[in-house]
Amino acid sequence: MRVKSKILSTTLIISCVLVSRHRTLMNIFDKAPVVDKDAFVAPGASVIGDVLVGRGSSIWYGCVLRGDVNSISVGSGTNIQDNSLVHVAKSNLSGKVLPTIIGDNVTIGHSAVVHGCTVEDEAFVGMGATLLDGVVVEKHAMVAAGALVKQNTRIPTGEVWGGNPARFLRKLTDEEIAFIAQSATNYSNLAQVHAAENAKPFDEIEFEKVLRKKFANKDEEYDSMLGVVRELPPELILPSNVLPDEHKAK
Repeated sequence: MRVKSKILSTTLIISCVLVSRHRTLMNIFDKAPVVDKDAFVAPGASVIGDVLVGRGSSIWYGCVLRGDVNSISVGSGTNIQDNSLVHVAKSNLSGKVLPTIIGDNVTIGHSAVVHGCTVEDEAFVGMGATLLDGVVVEKHAMVAAGALVKQNTRIPTGEVWGGNPARFLRKLTDEEIAFIAQSATNYSNLAQVHAAENAKPFDEIEFEKVLRKKFANKDEEYDSMLGVVRELPPELILPSNVLPDEHKAK
């Protein structure tokens, strides 16, 4: 009886694991995501159905890109930051079919909602912004953090829009336009670091834990007495454009 009970418990645990398993890339209907081999999709993100992710783009932790009733296209070098939601519309009140199209070198900030709209190359969508059906954010335009952009709004090149509902605030400066491009490059480089860390095998991760513990506490006087020489662990080498300013000067 105990053996039967144990088998039933084990079967139930396995079933629960299978049912609750998270799939980062998931087919829906007859559609499957297509992700470039040089793109980074973080563990915990969900890329579902008819979704295309281009070279060097990054989909960060907690993001959902759900291409079930229409398609989502993400260009090259674009970053969609943590907890953002990208979805589509099969149709809206105007009867339009609305995929979501995100261009090249776009930055979409944390927790943004992008729904059935178009964000052109090198545009910037701030943290927590919401873009509703039919919105077009033109190249080199910026949506401010927390903005709500109403349906079918077009944000012209070189303008900043913000508020609820979003309205024109001012023109972008040349420095801000340059920042948009730099932001995309920074995230592309940072994604490479995260991809490398996530690709490490279990034994390497465990070995690094031991190293961190070994180098955590240093007492030079005690080490000298014992004749111990501690080597410094190697530093993480980041691309120069994601290093803090104090390291750039060195």
